Amino acid sequence: SLHEIHTVQAYGHEAYDKQLFAGRIEQVMQTAKQRIFYRSLLIAAVMLLSISAMVLISWVGAHDVLAGKISAGELTAFMFYAVMVAGSAATISEVIGDIQRAAGATERLIELATAPVDIYSPEIPVTFDAPVQGRLAVRELSFAYPLAADKTVLHDLNIELKPGERIALVGPSGAGKTTLFQLLQRFYQPTSGQILLDGIDISSVGLAELRAQFALVPQESVIFATSVLENVRYGRPDATEHEVIAACVAARADSFIREFSDGYATQLGERGVRLSGGQKQRIAIARAILADRPVLLLDEATSALDAISEQQVQQALDNLMQGKTTLIIAHRLATVINADRILLLEQGRLIASGTHQQLLQTSPLYQQLAQLQLLS
Repeated sequence: SLHEIHTVQAYGHEAYDKQLFAGRIEQVMQTAKQRIFYRSLLIAAVMLLSISAMVLISWVGAHDVLAGKISAGELTAFMFYAVMVAGSAATISEVIGDIQRAAGATERLIELATAPVDIYSPEIPVTFDAPVQGRLAVRELSFAYPLAADKTVLHDLNIELKPGERIALVGPSGAGKTTLFQLLQRFYQPTSGQILLDGIDISSVGLAELRAQFALVPQESVIFATSVLENVRYGRPDATEHEVIAACVAARADSFIREFSDGYATQLGERGVRLSGGQKQRIAIARAILADRPVLLLDEATSALDAISEQQVQQALDNLMQGKTTLIIAHRLATVINADRILLLEQGRLIASGTHQQLLQTSPLYQQLAQLQLLS
């Protein structure tokens, strides 16, 4: 609620959120009261038993000294040791409380640690012949999300991409475009079929090596709570500052970065709260430029830019895409026109393929999208 305070205030949600927060706090307070109550009982019981035992021992010991059974020194030594034991016993209650809290946290950690792993690297992974050319092939690919196994998202998809080719994926929402991106990077395992990169099944490649071949620019850019320099360097941690600046210049981000008081050392805050939507996207594009990977995945990378910024970033992307296999989720006409081919998806099926002009003439659905969505 604090992070999205503008939305909270815009919808007049303050009173409801305060009430919800107060309810949660009351639950925490009730639990804390119970814990403190039982802990107090335990401490009181331990102290009562300890003091009672010492008083009893002192009484019996004094009579034994008077009777000559033990010396005063032996009684004093015994009492000293008894005080040490009583003090140790009194701390048991605190240790028990810490153990109970640790046990609760450990249960959650064990639950996470024992969660089944669906995606894993093969025991003997296949390696790519360097450098990777970027030839992609999707063959008879079908997929359904594990939590909705009865709903197939992609149906028998067949796609061939040549090295350096630019392919635009268009279609209504829910057509499976973003799902295909996730399958290419093996965030999910296909239900059937296979994906080949340079003729090698990606399921036989180590996850780290596979994902190192893809540079992703998502529609909602991810900005970390660190400096501009480290956000861009996330694409290649060993990059020099000069290389980072060059990537930002290519992404048309250098101009607004230098306007910050600390320049590239400026802290961007949680989720990049100091940046506008277009600035976030240019940072993400700079990150992909710096990564310099053979396959680019662009999820409508210019959607949050104004007309002038979009033109500048589109020029940067055109330079970036030279010699790289590029898959673009497209919703705007400029992106579609620059593509070598357009793949039209509907309900997880490839229903048409061709250039912009070809699809305008042959596909009624594409004509509708061009009028209502691509031209917007």
